[in-house]
Amino acid sequence: MKIAVLRETAAGERRVAASPETVRKFIALGAQVAVETGAGAQASVSDADYEAVGATLGDRAATLSGAGIILCVQGPEPASIGGATPGALLVGGLNPFGERARVDGYAAAGVQALAMEFMPRITRAQSMDILSSQSNLAGYKAVLDAAAEYGKCFPMMMTAAGTVSAARVFVMGVGVAGLQAIATARRLGAQVSATDVRAATKEQIESLGAKPVFVEKVAGIEGEGSGGYATEMSPEYQKAQAELVSSHLAKQDIVITTALIPGRPAPRLISDAQLATMKPGSVIVDLAVEQGGNVEGAVAGEIVEKHGVKIVGHRNVPSRLAADASALFARNLYNFLSAYWDKEANAPDLPDDDEIVQGVRLTLDGKVVNARLLG
Repeated sequence: MKIAVLRETAAGERRVAASPETVRKFIALGAQVAVETGAGAQASVSDADYEAVGATLGDRAATLSGAGIILCVQGPEPASIGGATPGALLVGGLNPFGERARVDGYAAAGVQALAMEFMPRITRAQSMDILSSQSNLAGYKAVLDAAAEYGKCFPMMMTAAGTVSAARVFVMGVGVAGLQAIATARRLGAQVSATDVRAATKEQIESLGAKPVFVEKVAGIEGEGSGGYATEMSPEYQKAQAELVSSHLAKQDIVITTALIPGRPAPRLISDAQLATMKPGSVIVDLAVEQGGNVEGAVAGEIVEKHGVKIVGHRNVPSRLAADASALFARNLYNFLSAYWDKEANAPDLPDDDEIVQGVRLTLDGKVVNARLLG
């Protein structure tokens, strides 16, 4: 089995889908690994690093020629992956909702597309979950980006010249990214509070030493939402939450927003009117900006200022930590493929009735087969 590792072509994408560590492991399984020249350059991995562990280097055509598995971070254009074996597995972050036409193209090309962001949130799939590994880094980086834009200190400092108050950080949305944002802000010495529509997150917030800010007397989500994500709430809850958040926002120095609903625009958490109540010099980092944003006025790829508040809207935040993001992403892909590796066939065996396979498989035998895209 030949595995092809592609050089990413999407604007601003610095990650790579395989590391020298995972290349070595794939070769140990019995696979051949071909890496497109320069694939790891922006993630601090040289071509020589790949060659040292047994990979072959070449242009895209040579890399894809005869490949039965294609690894990517972001889905390539269907026309750019010709030369692979018919029925080859395309494994990576394929953005099925945002790039539906591309998914149709994979089906037409006879590729079996496997979208890793559709990985079910179940125990045995945790080590394969690219959303968790990348969101964890995004939550960390969001706090550092906020600190870089904030004109004051994070921790309280007692000096001979007087005391500097600790920054107040408010995290909205307590998934993987939000929890890491809380932990990072706490490490930097900030006073941290957080909110979520899922009641189960209250204990998680408290366990990290932050203050939970929750709507009382109006029902939210008692446990987890679908797949561990939040779902849209009732108008009554949304109104109560807006009132609670408005009073809390006015006291905050930094806000990190992380709320996403799969397949839908990001929920609006902060309105322009609420922005106007915040202190001049405050900073908001909107991690949902590429899905429409949690903050009114946020612009993808830009840092804008409204009412004296900076709104940070960096695209592809995990790619801003390309080396570590690539290492984790690569392990996710290896953990997935190795779990199904048939040593006799020297190839993955993906059972049709397997919950993980059903979750990630988008196309098969020239058709789109994923229920989330057909429903």
